[in-house]
Amino acid sequence: MPVINFTYDELYKHVGQEIPKDELINMLPMISSDVESYDDENVKVEFFPNRPDYYSIEGVARAIKGYIGLEKGIPEYNVKKTDNIITVDPQLKSIRPYVGCCIVKNISINDELLKNIMDFQENLHWVIGRDRKKIAIGIHDVDKVKSPFYYNAGIPDDVEFIALDSDKLQNLDEILEGHDKGKSYAQLIDCYDKYPLIVDGNGDVMSMPPIINSEKTKLTTDTHNIFIDVTGTDLDAVNNAVNIIATSFAEDGGEIETVTVDYGDEKIVYPDLTPITKIVHLKTAEELIGIDLTSDEIIKMLERVRFNAEKINDDEILVTIPKYRIDILHEVDIIENIAIGYGFNSLPSEFPKVATIAKQDNQREFEDIVSQIMIGLGFTQIMSLMLTNEEAHFTKLRKNIEKDIITVAQPISNDRTMIRKSLVNGLLEFLNNNKHENLPQKIFEVGDTGYLDTSKETGIKNIKKLAAAVVDSTANFTQIKSIVDSFCTNMGFKMEVVNGENSIFIPGRAADFTVKPLDEKLNFSFKGFFGEVNPEVITNFDMEYPIVLFEIEFLL
Repeated sequence: MPVINFTYDELYKHVGQEIPKDELINMLPMISSDVESYDDENVKVEFFPNRPDYYSIEGVARAIKGYIGLEKGIPEYNVKKTDNIITVDPQLKSIRPYVGCCIVKNISINDELLKNIMDFQENLHWVIGRDRKKIAIGIHDVDKVKSPFYYNAGIPDDVEFIALDSDKLQNLDEILEGHDKGKSYAQLIDCYDKYPLIVDGNGDVMSMPPIINSEKTKLTTDTHNIFIDVTGTDLDAVNNAVNIIATSFAEDGGEIETVTVDYGDEKIVYPDLTPITKIVHLKTAEELIGIDLTSDEIIKMLERVRFNAEKINDDEILVTIPKYRIDILHEVDIIENIAIGYGFNSLPSEFPKVATIAKQDNQREFEDIVSQIMIGLGFTQIMSLMLTNEEAHFTKLRKNIEKDIITVAQPISNDRTMIRKSLVNGLLEFLNNNKHENLPQKIFEVGDTGYLDTSKETGIKNIKKLAAAVVDSTANFTQIKSIVDSFCTNMGFKMEVVNGENSIFIPGRAADFTVKPLDEKLNFSFKGFFGEVNPEVITNFDMEYPIVLFEIEFLL
């Protein structure tokens, strides 16, 4: 999750008054954040993905001003309507179809703000933009360009410009192949025969989204007026990003001006900061928060979190929500903000009304037995996240992406897009992160995996698995076979090995196995595979030494 780093003095300047440091540290978690670390000068705060309006210090200060009572209700931003226009090339419809723009004038940029702008931009790229796949943001010195503006589809060999932080005039393909950002994000557009470009009235390239801006429009401490462009594949995401960025700069005293996007058959004016309204019910709020409330109290709490509210009747309150609050999707989200306005630390505590006698879950008890055996074999237990991504889970293991994976509908990051079907890539990622440690390293994990199964009522099947790996200069097939055999014996089974083919392993140095119980009373079984990891897989995970591993699927 994005982490914002700022000094106390910097925050006090935006808030307009000093806040005792201890009070501030206690306050930040109350407005939906997690204080990662702090000292006498700096605070490092992690904000949740549903609150991208917090990814700038201006957004944090705006929330704090409401929380401590300096301001209340929706902030008002004056938007000046202008005749600035950007015309969209119809050829971009199948490439990167949407763009939103605005201009912000009369801002003062120093070195500190420059860094904050870059951090803000990259955090939005990561969370809303899904690492620039969904949206990409460009921020330019508008005094260095001329209107009108154009969002064009450029032929790679025909267009040249100097990319940001470069001094060479290059065509579009050369930038994709040679510039650091080009190498990182080329896969987003290099499959097309034309690339997106933002161009000014003189024909000068301002940016090649989602790759890189032009050096010509680079922000400096002499910049006072900026042009913001957001391009993408999702119109709602484009709209949200424009609104969040524009209002953040307005909190710094910037004056917002509109830009009209001309799609030919439709024109859209940006930014549209018209608030949205929703109804919250008094009884529902009381039930979910657990305290008695009046309409006046709820209105006061909502104003504290920078909403407007008015009573409709004895049970309904009309809530007006600013456009930068893209996290408000349901009445429950409003009620959560009522609780924030009340203060989570002020809510009364009470004992649960249901008494229960606890005992260890059978599944957990089984995991403990497995873990104790692996620890006895000299392995160290790790725990990795159940969420992973297709590249790490399949591509790096030389596998094709399978169709029965469970994907995340709205992932918070590009490296957490699916639920794991195997524990193997988690082990290899852990070894990569700890390759500076001494060898040998012997690790294991026992945990749940899942995949789609239409025969199940839920459509999902969960499977308990165990995986272990050894990295060492002498790691070999005989070693991992001996380890698996010892595990099977300790579990009360005899291992039966069969030849196996698995893309993870070196051909001829891999095996599948099943087991037979040594005691007929055992009510479970398992099967698995083991072998020497293929050098290509080792390289894919940026490792250097031989690795052997096994994975077991429990049939419970």
